[in-house]
Order: sequence, then structure tokens, then C-alpha cells
Amino acid sequence: MMQVFDQAPEGIQKAPHEPRMIAAGYQVALREIGFSDVHDKDSLMMAVLRGLALTDSFGRNWDALYDVLTDTQARPAKLGVLLCDFDHFCKRHPRLAAELERVMLDAQRDAGKQGHQLWLLAEELESDPKSW
Repeated sequence: MMQVFDQAPEGIQKAPHEPRMIAAGYQVALREIGFSDVHDKDSLMMAVLRGLALTDSFGRNWDALYDVLTDTQARPAKLGVLLCDFDHFCKRHPRLAAELERVMLDAQRDAGKQGHQLWLLAEELESDPKSW
């Protein structure tokens, strides 16, 4: 069965089932950004800071995010970013999501030019049966 990590990263892809186990098998470092509580650019940057385990020196702007994702000294050569609850975020905040996507895709392309791989994996939260 073909896995997402068998191929070069291309755009925002659907996360595989059990992404943490699969990433470990491919020796891909996996970080998780949760979008459930994101409602503006500030909360988005805080989610990124937490998810990517950045320090408080992170600039919390688009340029800083791009720099973090393309910094070949500071990040693993094979990095997966799991975007949790991403579709809901995109529906709630289309303009903010479009900006984020542009920065992440630019970073993915430019990391690739430097011989690094950056997978962007959208994972949907399981719907809670109690909320039906």
C-alpha cells in the first residue's frame, strides 16, 4: 500500500490513518498544530508556537513562520506537520487559512530546493458521537 511518505511532499495532503506510527516508520519527525481554538491571527500563531515547540522568540508573523519551516539548521531534514482540525478552520476563517496555506506551501517548495522534505498533512478530528 502506498504511503504519503513514499513520495515527495506536494501541497497539503490528507493525513494517513495512524500518522504518528507511519511517520516514525519513515523516520519523519512529526509535529502537530491544532486549529480547534484558532479564531484570529494571534491565536493561530500561538497554536503554531505550541505545535512546533518554538521558543518565545518566535516572531508570530508570516515571515517568522516561513523562516522556521525552512531553517535547515534548526529542523529535521524530514518533517511532517500534522494540521489537526484544518478543514473546519478553513471554513471558519477562509482568509486567514489562505494566508497560512500560502506561507506553508512556499516553505514546502523552498525547503525542497534545499534538499529537505516538509509534509503538510491535514487531519480531521474524529466526530464525537456524544455530540450527535
